[in-house]
Amino acid sequence: MEERVLMKGNEALGEAALRAGCRHFFGYPITPQTELAAYMAKKMPKMGGTFLQAESEVAAINMVYGASSAGFRVMTSSSSPGISLKSEGVSYIAGSDLPCLIINVQRGGPGLGGIQPSQADYWQATKALGHGDFQLLVFAPSTVQEIVDLVGTAFEKADQYRMPAMILADGMLGQMMEPVSFEGIGESKKIEKPWATNGHNNARPRNIINSLYLEPEELEKTIIERYKRYETVKANEQRSESYLTDDADIIVVAYGASSRVVRSAVNSAREQGIKAGMFRPITLWPFPDNELSKIADSGVSKFLCVEMSMGQMIEDVRVCVNGRKPVSFFGRTGGVIPTPAEVLAEIKKLSGGAQ
Repeated sequence: MEERVLMKGNEALGEAALRAGCRHFFGYPITPQTELAAYMAKKMPKMGGTFLQAESEVAAINMVYGASSAGFRVMTSSSSPGISLKSEGVSYIAGSDLPCLIINVQRGGPGLGGIQPSQADYWQATKALGHGDFQLLVFAPSTVQEIVDLVGTAFEKADQYRMPAMILADGMLGQMMEPVSFEGIGESKKIEKPWATNGHNNARPRNIINSLYLEPEELEKTIIERYKRYETVKANEQRSESYLTDDADIIVVAYGASSRVVRSAVNSAREQGIKAGMFRPITLWPFPDNELSKIADSGVSKFLCVEMSMGQMIEDVRVCVNGRKPVSFFGRTGGVIPTPAEVLAEIKKLSGGAQ
């Protein structure tokens, strides 16, 4: 077994990407993800790859577009307002059916907001990261080790389905240090890319990468075909974790860094005789509604959604539960991290106990 090493989340992201075969990184510095770009700047040239700090986020995402068109595993990273600037390019990448990995180490918003952890980019990642009809795979790790594990998965699935993938982290996960193992990540499956614009030596027809369709019927056809692929993704790629849910009366739904807080609160609730459990989405798109729906059909009586935002994932939770059980919300925003005591107080209120 490979020895574990103590690494900061941002740097572990970079190392995992390198081991997964990423040799091209284009980005622009912004807190709290700058350590990732700095790590790639140091390591990438030594591995025969390309690191380039672009003149802007807009330039960086269009460089990703070009490198992905040529068939390379390519990545960019940023934080909330930087991701907003990349959104047009992400739409072009999705419209051209290209794979890439986008890292968002979220900070508080809107606007420049603050540099503290936030989860207020959920809507942006899952519903509106660019114009037009498209989706991207969204993975939400809760530990530095899970960040490492999901990087290889994200590259592989992006290649498999020819679509962008995002790892949605936050300033807390990016800055914290935890022991990690990189065992097995170099084994991430490489997908053949016969569509790539990488030269053909007259051995095959010329490949064209394009997102422009002047005939509306032709554009509609490509979008409908893409959404058929999305249905395959939804059927096969939902990921989640259930914690103490088998006999739970109250289910707390949380993802990413918030789930670490919720796990502590659920343990405390159990110690006080309250049957609480946690459901943690690992894929935010596709949202793991299959498993959550099964829980809603079980003996659970109430759901509590906990987020570091004013409430965004709660909409997907409510759609999935579909009125079968009540769904309430607790959140902190602006970079404030909820405490286990605050979440425990909300669980107690739902159970009929004192705050």
